[in-house]
Amino acid sequence: MTISKKLKAAALASIAATGAFALTATSPALADHHGMKAEKAQPNIVEAAQGTGVHTTLVAAVQAADLVDTLTSPGPFTVFAPTDDAFAALPAGTVETLLQPENKGQLTNVLTYHVVSGRIPAARLTQAIRQAGGTYEFETVAGETLSASFDGHTIVVTDGAGRTSKVTQADVKTTNGVIHVTDGVFLPG
Repeated sequence: MTISKKLKAAALASIAATGAFALTATSPALADHHGMKAEKAQPNIVEAAQGTGVHTTLVAAVQAADLVDTLTSPGPFTVFAPTDDAFAALPAGTVETLLQPENKGQLTNVLTYHVVSGRIPAARLTQAIRQAGGTYEFETVAGETLSASFDGHTIVVTDGAGRTSKVTQADVKTTNGVIHVTDGVFLPG
């Protein structure tokens, strides 16, 4: 099964299952009854990332991994989106190596490690952390586990190798999910 099909299947499974997170629906803005222009609809995940000015590397990686169609699909998905500075903090040559065509599988795995099936706003993640006693573990669509906890009032996500990244901006709403901006890149252990 391709990663794109896995993401879609995971999203459908998430919708069908009743879990710790309730999913919320988003509907596009509609024109009013007086014939005025419709409000601009929210962007999808990829459009939102393209519009920030700090996710150029992430967008290039999503394109190189052929995940654009998946991340513009209905989802919903929660994406932990590393900034350009987060990618720049990786060891020299890491991003360039991942972007090479022969490393597409590895790049796809890294990117899907940042994606969770379903729409998980920060309030629900916060509640799950508290209910789990301070550290909440959850599975990504890559099949890997991340854990979330607090550093003061900030949500911190720990990857499989024990590296931590802070959520620097939560709840960027999109038509097909939510984005939480992070100051680090998650790498499988």
